[in-house]
Amino acid sequence: MPALSPTMNQGNIAKWRKQEGDKIEVGDVICEIETDKATLEFESLEEGYLAKILAPEGSKDVQVGQPIAVTVEELDDIKNIPADTSFGGEQKEEQSAESAPKTDAANASEQSSVVSRISPAAKLLIKVHGLDVSSLRASGPRGTLLKGDVLAALKSGSISIPAKEQKAPATPSSQPTRNAQAQPATTSQKADTYEDIPNSQIRKVIAKRLLESKQTTPHLYLSKDVVLDPLLAFRSELKEQHGIKVSVNDIIIKAVAIALRNVPEANAYWNSEKEEAQKCDSVDISIAVATEKGLMTPIIRNADQKTISAISSEVKQLAEKARAGKLAPNEFQGGTFSISNLGMYPVDHFCAIINPPQSGILAVGRGNKVVEPVVDSDGNEKAAAVTKMSLTLSADHRVFDGQVGGKFFTELASNFSDIRRLLL
Repeated sequence: MPALSPTMNQGNIAKWRKQEGDKIEVGDVICEIETDKATLEFESLEEGYLAKILAPEGSKDVQVGQPIAVTVEELDDIKNIPADTSFGGEQKEEQSAESAPKTDAANASEQSSVVSRISPAAKLLIKVHGLDVSSLRASGPRGTLLKGDVLAALKSGSISIPAKEQKAPATPSSQPTRNAQAQPATTSQKADTYEDIPNSQIRKVIAKRLLESKQTTPHLYLSKDVVLDPLLAFRSELKEQHGIKVSVNDIIIKAVAIALRNVPEANAYWNSEKEEAQKCDSVDISIAVATEKGLMTPIIRNADQKTISAISSEVKQLAEKARAGKLAPNEFQGGTFSISNLGMYPVDHFCAIINPPQSGILAVGRGNKVVEPVVDSDGNEKAAAVTKMSLTLSADHRVFDGQVGGKFFTELASNFSDIRRLLL
């Protein structure tokens, strides 16, 4: 199993492109591997033949460095590969199991099924159903009785209930009896009404990194409402007069990139080794894209130097590749600042979590019509309906202080009020 990204320590086999006996040339894609970031292609660095696949399609959590296949130089060498060659160290375990006497195997099996520990979930089910622990068989490590063991025993009906539980108290009427009989069924139903959702490799890494971010990064939150009408008018003008279709998010990316360029202190990250903030040479904006496997953050590099139409085209391409799991490492690794936009949902404002090692992420809410006083060209104040959008900055307080955050929002608000600044 190769390390296809700097943070990868295990991966899943998504698909084998080559089958056993196939010829392999340099640069051929052998298989597709789901890493902590995306599904990437594993290319061969040598030519030869794929003799045996050790980790079949669907193999989960294969550690980096673990054998996943055997290759040979010559086609005739395939027959020299033992048929019982297996994944990891299973072969040795199987050989030792075969060489052991059958009586020892039986004793070991019997000993492993003896309950020495009980998991909390299993303990709860035992208490709810009033089961006899001695009639249950443990399948967990070191004799641990798991929840699945109890559920399997309940389903098979091969368990005994203590005598005191079997004795039903005398009932003066039939109504309490019906209630007493219905209660265990209801309790059992409540205990089983849930579903385990398996985590993808990407979601596992996201969960770990977000927890680390909240625990190790001092989050500073700043928010501001900006008037969205000039942006919407500019967008309509591009479509009607120039035939260019861009989204509100495309223009927001450009506005944020220009603000970061004008406030370089905000386009920085915290260097833990030197214990100081370091400015970034380029403005690379990470955009949050929701996929079935989790949230991905493809990068618009040098966003401050690109036109809005170029940003729009690149966003569409990267979002499509992210949802298909085909992002290359250079397309999602790095970035100096992130944008998370929930404006397409009924979300007015929210606070996002910083994506380390970046020092800032901007949470964008939806636009809402509000009535507020405005000053007309004659200097008179009157009520008018305007569209406002809420922006919330989550920043690393080691890099951002109040002054840097204030300067960044001042620049950003100016970009929204005067869209021509984005063309400079």
